[in-house]
Amino acid sequence: MTAPAFPDPAAEAAWRAAVARVLKGGDFDGRLVTRTLDGIVVAPLYPASAAPGPAGAREPCRLFTRLDAEGLSPLDDLENGADGLALAFEGAPAARGFGLALGGLDAALAGVELDMLPLRLEPAPFAALDAVRALLDAAEARRIPATALDLDAGIDPIGFVARTAEAPKPWPGLAALLVEIVGALRDRGLGGRLLRADGRPHHEAGASEAQELAAALAAGVAYLRALDAGGTAPDAARDLLSFTLAADADLFLTVAKLRALRRLWARVEEGCGSEPRPVRLHAETSWRMLARRDPPTNLLRNALACAGAILGDADTVAVLPHTAPLGLADPFARRLARNTALVLRDEAGLDRVADAGAGSGAVEALTEALCAEAWTLFQGIERAGGLPAALADGSWGARLAASRARRTAEIAAGTRSILGTTAYPLAEEPEPSVLMPLPAAPARAAGALPSMRDDELAEAGSRS
Repeated sequence: MTAPAFPDPAAEAAWRAAVARVLKGGDFDGRLVTRTLDGIVVAPLYPASAAPGPAGAREPCRLFTRLDAEGLSPLDDLENGADGLALAFEGAPAARGFGLALGGLDAALAGVELDMLPLRLEPAPFAALDAVRALLDAAEARRIPATALDLDAGIDPIGFVARTAEAPKPWPGLAALLVEIVGALRDRGLGGRLLRADGRPHHEAGASEAQELAAALAAGVAYLRALDAGGTAPDAARDLLSFTLAADADLFLTVAKLRALRRLWARVEEGCGSEPRPVRLHAETSWRMLARRDPPTNLLRNALACAGAILGDADTVAVLPHTAPLGLADPFARRLARNTALVLRDEAGLDRVADAGAGSGAVEALTEALCAEAWTLFQGIERAGGLPAALADGSWGARLAASRARRTAEIAAGTRSILGTTAYPLAEEPEPSVLMPLPAAPARAAGALPSMRDDELAEAGSRS
């Protein structure tokens, strides 16, 4: 990426002179210019962009709360501002060792008006159909038709393979099964977003921003191809698909990453001969960025991540509780997670403007750079036979391992800090309150993408 060109060289020269006085001979590039894991230059100043923004207001960003364990109720969150519900089932990666039992779903949803709010399912790997059936049974018991549900079903076999390195069938067989499942659910009257292209497995395995985008893009294209082979044209197939990305504490990169996903998918739609339509984009605050030590610092990380998600035009956002790395969040931690999003949306009004980053030199430059890098990576995945093939032969896992190693090295060198862990750790910490401690992670099969937080990378780096 070349240095940005300013329309007024005299003004730029004056600014640089003022900066030089402050730096007192310090190296400008070394102090003020950084690079992302993708090698994208992040400069301290950019000229304004002439890129036009969308006209009019945007739809309000919906705020999701989680129901992720037996004995909990989402009613307090739903009655106090949350307007979407995510159901995390036993065995789901998002449940982090907790989760809802399929058979107890109707009781867990007591008092919840299922046809009055959007729902997201977080199923166990290769158990998405069981999760959907459990929800449909709960709805049927209340005489709610499937057509009345606003559902993101979370069917994501490629993401499940990435997490587990195991599959009941090779990809061609899984693709055919996927078509059958989608057809059966649509026959029952279920519409909405049945398939999910999820960037979180790759993000948690150490992916850079462009790598996460490329993986989500490649998964989405694989699902389009599978549905097309099964007789569903791309124009109809795309309406069955949603995307999920992680939002982390780098505010501007989060904004740029979400904006880039929309541009990249529009490019895919154009390649399919379709007129681009807005994607359904969900953002969840990053599990990778949360730290076990000094968990109140996670409140600040969550606030930055949530702000980036809303400003980046996410349709829906979920904030993980700040104590999540320690265990099952208590009502206070859940309240803080909910209110973080509510303050940013309702009081700060971050969702009142469509594409708030449009015209910002920094945001536009980062978005374009991410688009270019992610598209190159996506093309490489496609040349390798698609994401299922790249996961199967280990090439994609090796690429993410290299990025993870670079993150570990940056943390060890101090160029990437974790406040409360590698920087300014507390000598003594009060014991945070959780309902149950975090269970030990299950053993990972060979070839499965790991799920690691940055503080775990810091520990690994200190032992090496």
